[in-house]
Amino acid sequence: MAVTQTRVIDEDSPLLPGELDGVTLDEFLALSEAKPALEYEDGKVTQKVPPMGRHSVLQLALCDLFNRVAAPERIAFAFPELRATWRAERHSLVPDVAVYRWERIPRAPSGEVGDRFTEPPDVAIEIVSPEQSVTSLVRKCVWFVEHGVRAALLVDPDDRSVLLFRPGSPTSALRNGDQVDLREIVPGAVLTVDEIFAALQLG
Repeated sequence: MAVTQTRVIDEDSPLLPGELDGVTLDEFLALSEAKPALEYEDGKVTQKVPPMGRHSVLQLALCDLFNRVAAPERIAFAFPELRATWRAERHSLVPDVAVYRWERIPRAPSGEVGDRFTEPPDVAIEIVSPEQSVTSLVRKCVWFVEHGVRAALLVDPDDRSVLLFRPGSPTSALRNGDQVDLREIVPGAVLTVDEIFAALQLG
C-alpha cells in the first residue's frame, strides 16, 4: 500500500482514528514528522497527547537532571521527544525522555549526533498528561523493558509518584523521599521523587 501524506497533522488537525492504520513501518517513517508526534505499533498509528505545562516542565527538568550528571563526563545523554525505532518488532515510539549511554548514540560520518535511532534507549521516561490513560502508559513502559530498555519510568504529577520498571523485576512504586536509583545504568543518576516534582515550582 503506497501512502501519500496529503495534509499536515498537528494540534489543530490531529490524526483521525484509523487514518493511517495498515501502513508499513517504512511508509510510516517516510511521513513528515507531526506535532504531537505519531507512534507506530505493528501497523497501528496513534498520536501522542499534546504536552501541557507540568508535562513540559518535568520533561525539561528530567533531561537537565540526567545531563548535568552524565553529559560532562560523556557517560550518557538525555533527549526530549526522540524517536526510537525497533525494526524487528515493527515499532517506532517517541518516549517523552530517552536516555542513551554515550557509546550507543548514533553518529554521522562528521562525528555529529545522527538523526536515526534504531536501538532502544537505555532509559525511557513517560510523563502522564491530563486526561491521558495511565493504563496505556503502564503497558508502554512494560513493553519498553521487554524489548531492550534497561529501565522505564512513569512519572505521574497528579499522583506525585514514579513507577520504575526493570526487566524481570517487580515494578517499584516510588513517592516522596524514595530514591530513583539508576546508577547501574548511568553512574551518578540517583534522585528522589521529591526532587523530580520540585521542578514544578520553577525555583
